Amino acid sequence: MRTGEMPFVPSKNNRERTGFMDTFPMEYSGNNLGDYREGTLAVRTMGGHAGVSLTYVSHRIYDGKEPLEGLPATFGDKDVCQTLEITCEDKVLKLQVLLSYSVFADTDAIARSVRIVNGGDEAIYLTKVLSACIDMDNEDYEMMTLHGSWARERGIQIRPIMKGKQSVGSVRGESSHQEHPFVAWKRSSTTEETGEIYAMNFVYSGNFLAQMEADQFGFIRAMMGIHPDNFCWKLEAGESFQAPEVICMYSAQGIGGMTRNFHDLYRQHLIRGIYKDRKRPVLINNWEATYFDFDTQKLLEIARQASALGIEMLVMDDGWFGHRDDDNSSLGDWQVNETKVDGGLKYLVDEVNKLGMKFGIWFEPEMISPDSDLYRAHPDWAIQIPGRTASLCRNQYVLDLTRQEVRDYIYDQVAAVLRSANIEYVKWDMNRPLSDLGSYGLAADRQGELLHRQVLALYEMQERLISDFPNLLLENCSGGGARFDPGMLYYSPQIWCSDDADAIERLSIQAGTALLYPLSTMGAHVADCPNHTVGRVTPFETRGYVALAGTFGYELDVTKIPEADRNQIPEQVAMYHKYNDLVRQGDYYRIAHYAQNHYYDCYEVVAKDKSEALVTYIQVLNRPNVHSRRIHIPGLDPDRVYVIENTQDWPEMEQTQYRGDTLHYAGMNIPPIFDDFQGRLLHLRAI
Repeated sequence: MRTGEMPFVPSKNNRERTGFMDTFPMEYSGNNLGDYREGTLAVRTMGGHAGVSLTYVSHRIYDGKEPLEGLPATFGDKDVCQTLEITCEDKVLKLQVLLSYSVFADTDAIARSVRIVNGGDEAIYLTKVLSACIDMDNEDYEMMTLHGSWARERGIQIRPIMKGKQSVGSVRGESSHQEHPFVAWKRSSTTEETGEIYAMNFVYSGNFLAQMEADQFGFIRAMMGIHPDNFCWKLEAGESFQAPEVICMYSAQGIGGMTRNFHDLYRQHLIRGIYKDRKRPVLINNWEATYFDFDTQKLLEIARQASALGIEMLVMDDGWFGHRDDDNSSLGDWQVNETKVDGGLKYLVDEVNKLGMKFGIWFEPEMISPDSDLYRAHPDWAIQIPGRTASLCRNQYVLDLTRQEVRDYIYDQVAAVLRSANIEYVKWDMNRPLSDLGSYGLAADRQGELLHRQVLALYEMQERLISDFPNLLLENCSGGGARFDPGMLYYSPQIWCSDDADAIERLSIQAGTALLYPLSTMGAHVADCPNHTVGRVTPFETRGYVALAGTFGYELDVTKIPEADRNQIPEQVAMYHKYNDLVRQGDYYRIAHYAQNHYYDCYEVVAKDKSEALVTYIQVLNRPNVHSRRIHIPGLDPDRVYVIENTQDWPEMEQTQYRGDTLHYAGMNIPPIFDDFQGRLLHLRAI
């Protein structure tokens, strides 16, 4: 701690208090009292003053972990989890701060959160409340983050930590396509399987800040929490504010060790519900098959063909309600359009059920169209700033869910649809960011609470949904992957990974997503070709292999695709059922990433007991005049012998035997494959 060096602890000498505050490592840093690094907590008093400094009061340690009121959070019983709670205070403000640390022994993770209690006699304004701060020596660390945009989410970026502040964040009212509530710092020598890495992931679905700061003395400060932009929370006397939690992770087994810890934590201690450990039904979604141009007979035509091929669920996407024949109307009017869904929703669902298929449906409950009965009746229900022309995006506004009457009305409409027929799956979409931040339901001095209250309202609605419909399979979506975060995983076991379902683009998107999140959470489909986003044509077989690293389904018109492709569907469905338990529950290893080598992608899932492994190899671009490519396969039991199965057109490899350590250290050769965009599966089984 360097307490014996200048500037000394100023308990007896106030001479160098500022120098001390500006260099000493802080567990939870204050504001405006001498620490010139970025602070984690900032306030403004009724007198207009800013300044906060915390000192230790007491602590307690207890087994297990308490829930966070109104917020998603990890959970753990007393056998695997123990919690330290430290009470601090600012004596001048009479402000208590409770720092919580829950340690998960089975996954080497620490969940951190902060609760603020106003013990004073008057209100105080919280202008910044971050959830975690880590001060440590900078040992030539690199910063790892995830970046992108719509249809190309979560690309991995690594860069040196320079002097000053480097941050990622979102001020869009969602965790966002563009940046991700994650930051890691690692030694430059750290690889996939060796070396040290530290990481933080925010269990929250709104605005966030994740920042690294390298200071003048060679220290770094890592911090994460709600973004302070447009945040101001009025905390009345006697009230408390609960900040969301941050997952802190450490691995000495490289980036891959961090990944597998995150996967285990989220599978065991975050995801809930009946589908937590269950195989998901193979679905077909009509979006890229029909867009808005469908009726009951067209959907039943798709369902009959899909059922005959082994597909298990039909999902009716956007366009079934109001008078919505394009994306310019009807959001908020959640009544079935019986001109399009002729015969009514129950008739359609019953007919699909008769085919032995489940039925699912799409909603976008958080939005409202200007052309809707709801907006004409309640224009003040949209988020807007009085006197300004409200900004449209995708020709829609965002509903002000902070108002109880708004969320009750929308929830009741959604629930009525779900109760009207045997609907077993919901895709909950959200297709625009927030702007024009103003609420007719909040007082003038509480407008800065809108963004956070909007997220809390979303969580309340989804908690109500899964409580009222406990057998429902909920899949979250936000224009694809704009809200793929741990907060949403608390309510839905899977999230639509990206609107770009092109197999080659998905290699990069899914690699970045799988850096933190289990494969079982990634909504992944075999999509139409030419691909509707990039126009690329890839083999139907390859599309199936890439979608296998996720929930697996189809996004196409099965009645119109080439017969040769259609004939592969029963084989692909059988492949999914054969390997999904392994993919869903196993340990994930990145072997090679085409975004770094431009030619091939390779990843592996190994069973927890090391009894089997599945290697997916995708040749993105072929090369002339080269030898076979050698890959090294980690994660196996070094002392067991494995046989290679399922080698397709490589009969010379069938039943070839290797020891686990041979595959890891010596590797194996992949025979040359002709053409681009070709895929192969290698199934290794211990004998």
